[in-house]
Amino acid sequence: MSFRTRLTLFFVLIVIVPMVALGVVVARLVTDSEEGKAAARAGAYAAAATSVYERAAERGARAAAAVGADRELARAIRRGDRRAARTRARLLAREHELVRLLIVRGPGGPSAGNRTASPDSGAFVDLGTPLAIGAGSARIRSRTGRAPLADVEASTIDAEQFVRAVRAPGVEVVVRRGGRLLASTLPAADSRGIPARGDLTRDGTDYVVAGFRAADFAGSEDSVSLLTDVSGTASTVARNRRLAIALLAGFLLLALLGAVVVSRQLQRQIGRFLTAARRIGGGDFSTRVPTEGDDEFAELGSEFNKMSQELEQRIDDLRRERGRLRDSIQRVGETFASNLDSRALIEIGTETAVEAVEATCGRTTLREPAEDAPDGAEPHSVHVGDVDRLATVLAQAEARARATGAPAEATAGDDSALASPIPRALEDSAPHGIVAVARSGRPFDEEERALLGSLAAQTGISLENVELHDQVKRQAVTDELTGLFNHRRFQEVITIEVAAAQRFGQPLGLLMVDIDNFKQVNDTYGHQQGDVVLREVARILLDSSREIDEPARYGGEEMAVALPQTDLDGAFTIAERVRTAVEELAVPRLDGDGLLHVTVSCGVAASASAGKDQLVAAADVALYTAKRTGKNKTVRATDSAAMPAETEQA
Repeated sequence: MSFRTRLTLFFVLIVIVPMVALGVVVARLVTDSEEGKAAARAGAYAAAATSVYERAAERGARAAAAVGADRELARAIRRGDRRAARTRARLLAREHELVRLLIVRGPGGPSAGNRTASPDSGAFVDLGTPLAIGAGSARIRSRTGRAPLADVEASTIDAEQFVRAVRAPGVEVVVRRGGRLLASTLPAADSRGIPARGDLTRDGTDYVVAGFRAADFAGSEDSVSLLTDVSGTASTVARNRRLAIALLAGFLLLALLGAVVVSRQLQRQIGRFLTAARRIGGGDFSTRVPTEGDDEFAELGSEFNKMSQELEQRIDDLRRERGRLRDSIQRVGETFASNLDSRALIEIGTETAVEAVEATCGRTTLREPAEDAPDGAEPHSVHVGDVDRLATVLAQAEARARATGAPAEATAGDDSALASPIPRALEDSAPHGIVAVARSGRPFDEEERALLGSLAAQTGISLENVELHDQVKRQAVTDELTGLFNHRRFQEVITIEVAAAQRFGQPLGLLMVDIDNFKQVNDTYGHQQGDVVLREVARILLDSSREIDEPARYGGEEMAVALPQTDLDGAFTIAERVRTAVEELAVPRLDGDGLLHVTVSCGVAASASAGKDQLVAAADVALYTAKRTGKNKTVRATDSAAMPAETEQA
């Protein structure tokens, strides 16, 4: 980050950020103030509407009490005379100026039943409009005054009258009962989906919603929503925000002018250093920075001049050394990339590491034993130089690198050693091994440690190339499911072994194995179960084979084993060992429902002179003779492989 950028950032942090934060706070306060006023106005309208509704309910209650006190109406209700009751109720409704009168008989009257909440289904008398609201209630009792005779509910105002009474400029009113719209100053489509409280926008107009709920006729509930127009609030907020922003912008401009003046003074001082640094960067190490005064910039100039002198003295040596190392590493990298011999790679890598860091000796130790080493042999190791003299310090560095999984250094007196793991591509995998170098006289520096790590990484990549090459070779000749040789490899092996048998006059045996009823296994238990059976039979075939035998998957459920230096009896013995082991095999079923047993049929042939096709045909005929004559048996071909049709059954 440049000095100018840091200075700008400093200005932003101490001036602009606080002022922006202040602007945000002021804008928020303005908004909250105006929104609070709008909310208060909406609350006042809601309180006024509530008062109107409550007064209407009180009038309804007084009217209901007067109706309930009428004796003639009470007599008609006791008799169950609905016509007389309706006639009297109509007169009382006109007398008390009611918009609706609802009478529901109680359990004390004739033909009494349970009162329902629906006036349409349980009302004894129901006069007036269903749009009436603000109902008041009273109870008509029997002559004894104990049992209730009927309930009276009366209203002196309907929803339309209430809306006209409550509506004010900038205020819309919506009255609902359940899901039904009773009255609204908004169009019916705009009256849907109005929340009980909160903000709402209809046809481009912003409203604050307030309201209340009240009980009404027959246990129903009225919902009254008042929508206060707050569109003017937004313009007021915007105007106040613009004023606040203008004031803050003025203060910000003054601060910016002051910052520019200070910044230019500092930049003039920095500019001299920058010019000198650029000239040094271009190769002119004679450049000197003028130093004036005794402040920090003068001290910086003096140190800068000392640095340029030292750079001029060392730059040529560094260039020569860098060129030598670059050429060496490039040469080693190309050698590593093209070499598929792991032993040669290790030797080249060790020699290059010793030379690159100017060490006295070095060694590379791999984790895995060499391929041709006997079991239990020590890991493969390559030594360069007199390793024995510095063996102690080398072992210490190797132990530390092995324990930490990172480059490590050790010293013992005047001796120093440096060790680095040879990494694998996967971070969680154990390294290939350790490369270590040592010398006497001076310790290793940071550049040499980095160089050894780079060489170790290149060695690791090259070793993985060798491993990948070997893996591809194995995969090219191996059946992935069973681990046996594939058909292609079998053809190569049988060709080689037949030629060897003919050359040396030694018998070559051939065992052909076929799993009995394998299609039924697949059809009954599924192909995954069939794969398990194939793997288990292949395992038995491998376990029953000798070191010189080469078992292969011939195709499908058929397998074959080339048996060098084996006559017909020997081949028969091996086949019977395989057949018996498979017969005793119990394969767990994948569905967990018990074990699965399978058998195999075997055909064997042997010859020292027959060709490949004759030998394979003889064993194949013997195999299918075994399958045709009952399965789970071994059949020998005749001693003459040239006559595959002649078979001998065991």
